[in-house]
Amino acid sequence: MKLIVQKYGGSSVADAEKIINVARRAIKAKDKDNKVVVVVSAMGKTTDRLIELAHRITDKPVPREMDILLSTGELVSSTLLTMALESMGAPAVSLSGAQAGIVTDTKHRRASILRVDTKRVQHELDNGRIVIVAGFQGATGDGSDITTLGRGGSDTTAVALAAALNADSCEIYTDVEGVYTADPRVVSKARKLPEIGYEEMLEMAYYGSKVMHSRAVEVGWIHKVPILVACSFNDAPGTLIHGGASMEAKNKVTGIAHDTNVAKVTVVGIPDRPGIAAAIFEPLTDAGISVDTIVQNSSSQNLADMTFTVARSDLSEAMRLVSPVASKLGARHIVNDATLAKVSIVGTGMVNNPGYASRMFRTLADKGVNILLITTSEIRITCIISEKNVKDAVNALHQVFELEKGEL
Repeated sequence: MKLIVQKYGGSSVADAEKIINVARRAIKAKDKDNKVVVVVSAMGKTTDRLIELAHRITDKPVPREMDILLSTGELVSSTLLTMALESMGAPAVSLSGAQAGIVTDTKHRRASILRVDTKRVQHELDNGRIVIVAGFQGATGDGSDITTLGRGGSDTTAVALAAALNADSCEIYTDVEGVYTADPRVVSKARKLPEIGYEEMLEMAYYGSKVMHSRAVEVGWIHKVPILVACSFNDAPGTLIHGGASMEAKNKVTGIAHDTNVAKVTVVGIPDRPGIAAAIFEPLTDAGISVDTIVQNSSSQNLADMTFTVARSDLSEAMRLVSPVASKLGARHIVNDATLAKVSIVGTGMVNNPGYASRMFRTLADKGVNILLITTSEIRITCIISEKNVKDAVNALHQVFELEKGEL
């Protein structure tokens, strides 16, 4: 008997009819002589509504209380799905993240999973039940506090459970049919990939592809969990994320990722001496703010400018933390821009093959797109551009790298 972990996103459980559809899919999987664990997100836009409600109460909600509030969304989904299964004659049980053994650190709103105690889940499976787990949440080691895993946390819950349970497969169901060469809502000719490697998928996810969360891909890569991304509304073949060789040709770009949740901060005229960068970024680290691109220009008269990017949602807090530090360091001033985006080309085929950067830059130049910052890895080139140019940039890059043609 195989063990399958399925995860259904918010759009897949957005209303009663969709929840019943998920129940039918879970029963279908169990009827094939499988043990089944289902991880669910909150219904539709529930999390966004809860965040909005909290901010109507206070501008600075306490992180611990926010975790308790936001965790309720997944509890609603999991209990309703369990009711649907029971009404169809399928024994099932709903578990919160804590009840499912998801143990995290103590960082509220962005907790990391430390371990998964599978005893309760395994016990329920052994008793013939379909186990429904509320995603996105866990509890601290002593069980005293509920924590949430941050955006996309239900993906991470599913992959972590699959790894801990040594599941035969982990299936992520959403409202798209898999991983595409670009966002199909932006590029009409975007093509679904039959498979993609962990490394490429991690770069795609981190730099804007919304189909999988980067932390979930990382957990899958570390524990060698194959992940199928497919649609919950049909039976079309999805995309397999795994560690094997890709069917795609190696000396080409695999996909284009973009992200409009980008803000830039520049500290102007800081002293060029040891310890300045540490002084600026340590408060951001302590606050759990992730910094992406960092650029320091050449020193002139022992002064330099430091530029970095953060998520727009973190901009206000970043400015609040960095402004007094910059003032103390004697910086001339600090400025920000919240109208930016990043566009990336990703592909293992770029390793040791010259020409990709120049083609990318020329393509953007021909479209009149100004590049503000550039960052790279072995398999990725990212340009920070104005948000208003994203659609033109992504479509042009998709065309110039011939991603609509498939394997070459």
